[in-house]
Amino acid sequence: MRYTRLIVGFAVILGALYIIFAEQLSGASADAVVNAQVTTVRAPIAGTLELPQRALGSAVDAGETLGSISDLLVDNIRLNDLVQERAVVEAQIARLNDAIEANKASIELLRDRAGIYGVERVRQLEAQLRAANALVAVAESRLESSETALARSTELSTRGLESAVSFERAQSLVETSRAEIDNAREQATAIEIALQSAQRGTFLGDGYNDAPYSEQRISELSLRVQELDAELVAQEKLGAALDQRIEAERRRVNRLNSNALAANVNGLLWDRSAIDGETVQRGESVLRLVDCDSAFVTLSVTENVYNRLAVGTPARFALGGSNIVLDGTITRLAGSGARTVYDSLAIAPSERHLERFDVALLVPALRSDPDLRCLIGRTGRAYFESRPLDWIRGFMGA
Repeated sequence: MRYTRLIVGFAVILGALYIIFAEQLSGASADAVVNAQVTTVRAPIAGTLELPQRALGSAVDAGETLGSISDLLVDNIRLNDLVQERAVVEAQIARLNDAIEANKASIELLRDRAGIYGVERVRQLEAQLRAANALVAVAESRLESSETALARSTELSTRGLESAVSFERAQSLVETSRAEIDNAREQATAIEIALQSAQRGTFLGDGYNDAPYSEQRISELSLRVQELDAELVAQEKLGAALDQRIEAERRRVNRLNSNALAANVNGLLWDRSAIDGETVQRGESVLRLVDCDSAFVTLSVTENVYNRLAVGTPARFALGGSNIVLDGTITRLAGSGARTVYDSLAIAPSERHLERFDVALLVPALRSDPDLRCLIGRTGRAYFESRPLDWIRGFMGA
């Protein structure tokens, strides 16, 4: 029994030593910390900063207003110039509208006068035609009388009762009467042609072609109205273009006059580069935010462990001070002296960390689990191989 107890005790001691050495020699990190990307909120314009008091580390949502910048001395000279140009265009549009209305009023007046002229001209030509027809009737009556006198003179001359002179006078009077009839008929025909043309709206006469002065003037004014309409359309298009430029310039001035500072990530307020009431320049850093959606784990290992790792290798991250162990994957192997890869991260590496070999783990639970989000700065250890006591940790809920 004594030897049995010695053998059992010796086996227990050997098992304990194995567990201790196996636990210590398994691939593990010397340090590990929850890290995340840091983004900088910069001043979009130059001006005075309005930044309400807010505790560092407080949560922020993407799009949330964190402060504002205002500039009362913003340059608005260009906006004033555009507004003045727009006023000039408005004056031109008003002038053109007045000119168009005035010309249209003149056209209506001239159209009334032309209508009156047409009616009166037709009446005048009708009267002239009646007078011409009367002259034709008079000439015909004279011809009939002179032909009667010529017949009587011919008979008397044949009997020798009238002299040759009287006969010739009677014959000449007939020829003159016939010429008067022809002339009267031609005048009546000309007046009838003018009357028919006037009734169709075409007026014949000296000093104009086919329209009276009123209608000629209407044509001139109608052409002028068309020219003014075209100029008005051009001015209205110019005014519309100026309106667009004024609106764009007004938006620009408003942006330069006052602009909000908004969070661009869901995360934490990490640092301030300026304070409330300070004058900042465009592009100057104002706030730094931690992006909780980019959380991952940074750690360092010995060279021996590092050389056994590869990107995509599974790993486990144990949060310090708790029994929480999370599954992860190696996402980056930066090696020794990896100082520059931390320039945009929230947690900088220690000197001891930089003396070892840098590794980064992607741990999905740190981004998706509401209870584990934004644990920036929490420490722990990472393991890359199975350990003898893992079954106990699993049984305990690790």
